[in-house]
Amino acid sequence: MAEPESREDASQPETDAERRRRRAQFLRDLAEARELRDRVQPRRAKVARMRHAMRMRTFRW
Repeated sequence: MAEPESREDASQPETDAERRRRRAQFLRDLAEARELRDRVQPRRAKVARMRHAMRMRTFRW
């Protein structure tokens, strides 16, 4: 899944806007994958939600 380089010179550091755009796309993909997994494995998703809720309740601020 190699994405072609959008910038002509790969040695230049990427701009903040490019980094934020790639991060936003990654987070969208991650959320979509999580939703798909939750639909396919509802029992595992419920257990994961319960575990997360327990972690949040026992976390000390």
